[in-house]
Amino acid sequence: MLAVAPLNRGPRRFGQLRAEIEGISHKMLTQTLRSMERDGLVKRQVVSAVPLHVEYELTDLGISLKEPLSAVRDWAERHINELEQARAAYDDSSVQTE
Repeated sequence: MLAVAPLNRGPRRFGQLRAEIEGISHKMLTQTLRSMERDGLVKRQVVSAVPLHVEYELTDLGISLKEPLSAVRDWAERHINELEQARAAYDDSSVQTE
């Protein structure tokens, strides 16, 4: 999900993606992009410019994720207080059972 948002704004180089996805490691981003490419969500293109570089962009299938992911984000924003309360209650009960 985190890689789809910046790619929704257009093609990105690996370094750009890594800068836009806070906290992601080089290895995890590489694995994610390969998996997305394998699933047909991302297209990897070598750009013959100087210097030579690779760009990633969403395919039509990847673009179709925009609406459902937006719905999940909207849901999370509407229910963030409930989620935080549930987490706090769970954490409190976990501490008491230790």
